[in-house]
Amino acid sequence: MTRYLGIDCGTKRIGVAVSDELALTAQPLPTLEPSTDEAAVRAIQGLMDQYGVIEVVVGLPKNMNGTLGPSAERAMVFAKRLEEGGAAKVTMWDERLTSRAAERLLIEADLSRAKRKQRVDQMAAVLILQGFLDRRHRQQEHSP
Repeated sequence: MTRYLGIDCGTKRIGVAVSDELALTAQPLPTLEPSTDEAAVRAIQGLMDQYGVIEVVVGLPKNMNGTLGPSAERAMVFAKRLEEGGAAKVTMWDERLTSRAAERLLIEADLSRAKRKQRVDQMAAVLILQGFLDRRHRQQEHSP
């Protein structure tokens, strides 16, 4: 049984998703609203322990031209803090357009603006993790 955790680091909220035990699909977990980075790291480490996570996938919000801005820098610093905790491998995942795609999906689901605001980080984490899982499975299918 192998589980992965997906993270969408926002400035106020952190979206979190976990894979199923076969590492095929990503499911949302409640959004975290920690007061400090330390509290966020502790909360995520608690989820890693709870679900037996072997790898954490942190969204890297690159600019459309591929450069890294302040949000990407924050995500990399946060990923480094998680990795220093040592409980699991941490992988950065290019998340360009995931928040926009998440917003679009929630609009299509006819959620009110207030509910979308609460769920967009959660949905972005699902999209980040699902993209990672899909690529992982494609690579396994093509390896000897």
